[in-house]
Amino acid sequence: MQSHQISICSWSLRPRNPEMLVSDLQKCAITRVQLALVPLAEDESWSHCKQMLLDAGITIVSGMFEPAGEDYTSLETIAKTGGVRQDATWFETLGRVKASAGIASDLGLSLVTFHAGFLPHAVSEERTKMLDRLVQIADIFASNKIAIAFETGQESAEVLLGVLEEMSHPNIGVNFDPANMILYGQGDPVTAINQLTPWVRQVHIKDAIATEVEGTWGTEVVVGNGDVVWDAFIPVIPSGVNLVIEREAGENRVKDIQRAITFLKGKGC
Repeated sequence: MQSHQISICSWSLRPRNPEMLVSDLQKCAITRVQLALVPLAEDESWSHCKQMLLDAGITIVSGMFEPAGEDYTSLETIAKTGGVRQDATWFETLGRVKASAGIASDLGLSLVTFHAGFLPHAVSEERTKMLDRLVQIADIFASNKIAIAFETGQESAEVLLGVLEEMSHPNIGVNFDPANMILYGQGDPVTAINQLTPWVRQVHIKDAIATEVEGTWGTEVVVGNGDVVWDAFIPVIPSGVNLVIEREAGENRVKDIQRAITFLKGKGC
């Protein structure tokens, strides 16, 4: 089985500053991180992040930015506000894109991920608008020699595949999150990653249990305790991509991430 390098999403640790981030990464004994970029652009306490991570021997494997105005209160609210869908926040999002691209370039990154939003399947003005905006984002990052990757889950693999083929943009790929496929009820993760393999640039390691109530999210759980069939999923992860542990629920993130690391190593990662 191929060995993959393990990293951690910085936002999973909920750090208030770089010092807290370094401390928690050290508790997890991991020296690789996917870094949330918006705090570096908008919060002065993160201005020395690059040097702090460098001094601690921590490698930034990729970046992430959040489009403005996303509301995760319910599936309905995020469907309306996620990614690049909202007109009211588009120019704020575009500002974040430009700032994040500059920061990512300064950090020497080659990949930045984000949620594109619920991409419509049928041809429509909204679909055209969203794809045009995504091309703008891809071009901005491309001008900084940085690729982007859409996080999976808010639409089925078939819909995302159709968008990727239609856009045919050399700078766009996929950040595959198996738990999101379950949380949003968008299909089997193993089938989905096989469909999207040529576009997969990074994989988030997260687990979830499917909902039993239509119209609601599933439940995120510690890696190994959910519905992701890891023995089938891990072998089909494309060669060379980073495995980045993400934990967005629970109150003991360090412990949960440590358990995920142990689980992955037990699977030969």
